[in-house]
Amino acid sequence: MIAIIDYQMGNLRSVQKGFERVGHAAVITSNPAEIAQASKLVLPGVGAFADAMAELKRRDLVEPITAAIESGKPFLGICLGLQLLFDRSLEDGEYEGLGIIPGEVRRFDVPKNYKVPHMGWNQVHFKRRPPIFDGLEDDAYFYFVHSYYVAPLDSAVVAGEASYPDPFCAVVWRDNLYASQFHPEKSQGAGLRVLKNFAELA
Repeated sequence: MIAIIDYQMGNLRSVQKGFERVGHAAVITSNPAEIAQASKLVLPGVGAFADAMAELKRRDLVEPITAAIESGKPFLGICLGLQLLFDRSLEDGEYEGLGIIPGEVRRFDVPKNYKVPHMGWNQVHFKRRPPIFDGLEDDAYFYFVHSYYVAPLDSAVVAGEASYPDPFCAVVWRDNLYASQFHPEKSQGAGLRVLKNFAELA
């Protein structure tokens, strides 16, 4: 069972419909026991980092998330769900994250002719190719909406980069842990392929 973690922040139904379109059922749940029983987990998210962490704690979801990742279950973070995996965020202050990937979340500091948030289609260049990107060409286009980006301490976890205008981390991959700054559920064919590959991981 694929469980989409519900903490009241994110396009939960859009992610669920994405999995359904590629032939895989996924349940939306905030039940810690149901999350613990799932074979694969998805942490989506749209919104403010501090609010998201507060909701995860309030709903007793931190422990099931960290336990699932440590147990080796396939785990997919999307957008804010990627950022929450890091030690801290500098969004409107400084806030502690889940601390699963060392590093921090930073706001874009870009030339004036670049708008923040970074919004729209952008190419992702693979530095390493995780199995959830099987069958996709390098420099495929995906859909982004974000004002902040992740800065891992260990460059070895960076699997893909996009540029705005400088390169930034767009995909992380470490063992069973996958996460993207872009929204696969909004990225048409390429994004659906990512969801299908994730759903079919052994």
